[in-house]
Amino acid sequence: MSGLRMIYLALAIWGAVHPMYWFITYMRQTGEGLIGLSQAWYVNASTTGLTWDLTIAAIALTIWAIAETWVRKNWSALWAIPATWCIGVSCGLPLYLFLRTRNVG
Repeated sequence: MSGLRMIYLALAIWGAVHPMYWFITYMRQTGEGLIGLSQAWYVNASTTGLTWDLTIAAIALTIWAIAETWVRKNWSALWAIPATWCIGVSCGLPLYLFLRTRNVG
């Protein structure tokens, strides 16, 4: 595995673990679970803007992954889509780059 692929993989892992730590911390502190967490994304203009920023990036990444996978036939790269929507762009994008840069037989 190349050094670049290892960096992508490390970023995907970090992008899954680090934000999830803060999400879980918030949910434990408030006791409101996922509903309270999603409501917090719209508590003020700053968080609403960031939520929309990440949503637009997730849509763009999803379209890119589907379009490029269709051409390259690298079907495993589609795992980046659920990672993006269930965890976040911080995991989905580096995961997609990791999966995209592998040799496709």
